[in-house]
Amino acid sequence: MVHDDDEDALTDASPNPNWFLRARLKTRQLLLLIALDDERNIHRAADVLCMTQPAASKQLKDLEDMLDVKLFERHPRGMEPTLYGETMIRHARMALTSLSAAHEDIVSLKNGLAGQVEVGVIMTPAMGLLPRAIARIKQQAPKLRIGVHVESSKVLLAMLQRGTLDFMIGRIVEEESAAGLHYEELAVEPVCAVARVGHPLARVDNLKLADLADQPWILPPPGSILRHRWELMFRRAALEPPGNVVDTTALLLITALLQQTDALHVMPVEVARYYASLKVLAILPIELPCRMDAFGIITREGHLMSPGARQLLHEVRLGARDLY
Repeated sequence: MVHDDDEDALTDASPNPNWFLRARLKTRQLLLLIALDDERNIHRAADVLCMTQPAASKQLKDLEDMLDVKLFERHPRGMEPTLYGETMIRHARMALTSLSAAHEDIVSLKNGLAGQVEVGVIMTPAMGLLPRAIARIKQQAPKLRIGVHVESSKVLLAMLQRGTLDFMIGRIVEEESAAGLHYEELAVEPVCAVARVGHPLARVDNLKLADLADQPWILPPPGSILRHRWELMFRRAALEPPGNVVDTTALLLITALLQQTDALHVMPVEVARYYASLKVLAILPIELPCRMDAFGIITREGHLMSPGARQLLHEVRLGARDLY
């Protein structure tokens, strides 16, 4: 309920030049704009806010005088927002949504971190960095629900820009996809060749790239960054890229094929070390002259994260310092 004696204004407590600080913009003026947009009638809008019609009219006039524009056109059948009015209404809704989120954050902090965090991650940090961060935050906030989406950077960037994710750990694949995003680099991503445990090549001393050129391979599909760099690696060594290839990114299928055939696969070193520690596959004794671009933390500029998302991001940064 909004009372006429409510003076919840933003005061000019500092030399900040923003007009709303100088003008002492009131929360109830924002509420009135939204009510007028919903009702398109000053009497009904005043009723919704438990105000008198004269008080509502005065609030609107004060706001129009403050902005020196007309926010609504008055018609016999009601009121219609002007272009200025539509702009101010849109920002009023965003401001009140942010204030509502602030209240939810305070409640969450008082009750211990809770709520929902959605994070996107590519494969390498999904194997080591993110699990470490999640394990640490779950010790502090067991009620915090964390949704993890493991996808390619391209898919995750689209999700982040739609607002589906709070943040992501990946790479910006194209400059045009970086608009409105902040990138914080964490580590480069070297790759290696892997095969089944006991593969003959795993026991070869002084293994060379030419030894891999006539082998069957399981690879990401043509057009992917890793496939392109894998092919380029052979061509730079004056070798024809292998033609006996299965194209897939399905990890369950890849591990099954590796265990049942003599095929080779290329994957990030960090991921390969994890599977090698479980005796699922073996890393071949050759350093490949091939690597992916660096990956990092990507957030939306100007996006206010919830306390839970901020804390998880903090744990990711701490984990990255230890790992990388």
